[in-house]
Amino acid sequence: MFTITRLESSPPESIDSQIMQMVVDYVTDISMVGIVPSNPLYPLYRYGVGHEVHQYLQAMNGSRGFAVELIVALDDEDPSIVSGFLLYLPVQGDPEACSVAYMAVKADQRRRGIARAMLQKMLERYPHAELACFVNKVPYFEAMGFQVLNARGPQVLMNTRDHQTDGLVAVLDIAPIYSSVEVRQIHAYLLKQHGKRAMTDAEKQRDRHMDQLTRQARVFVQARSG
Repeated sequence: MFTITRLESSPPESIDSQIMQMVVDYVTDISMVGIVPSNPLYPLYRYGVGHEVHQYLQAMNGSRGFAVELIVALDDEDPSIVSGFLLYLPVQGDPEACSVAYMAVKADQRRRGIARAMLQKMLERYPHAELACFVNKVPYFEAMGFQVLNARGPQVLMNTRDHQTDGLVAVLDIAPIYSSVEVRQIHAYLLKQHGKRAMTDAEKQRDRHMDQLTRQARVFVQARSG
């Protein structure tokens, strides 16, 4: 079994490192780009998304000036093991609302109700919750009480109510991450490893995949509303 715990401040290193490992392992599922492992750009997004989640975890100490909250599922037999995490952002100006930023459950711990339990813990505090997911995940979240609102880029926007909050969600500006020295170094390494043509093709492949997901989300929502 597992225990669901909400953390009030930045997690200790032991929890932080396990969350970061999950982000790296499941970046295809949790990244808005949906980057696949076969794409040569994959290591770049593993770093970028990982760094973003790390900054959110650090922001839990109040240093960024906006609220970030974290729920973790800990293994009952060994409470030092993190089975899953849910990172979400309380909405400014609406004490009942929040927005899910990232959620993951270890592959060998899935289908045990961990994600559902973490979301329920969040909803006890913030009943007006929002998240965005790819089309194939919509039935999963509908079963947990979320409903389709509209398409947002390559994802479907879902909410526990039939409308979005009027409050504001403060999010990190991720542009500096992808223009950082570290990302430039990773890109230079990948360029050297794969060659310019392969990297250009990788960017085109990523963009085509994003376009396909965006069309898929739009068509899905239109079919639902029609």
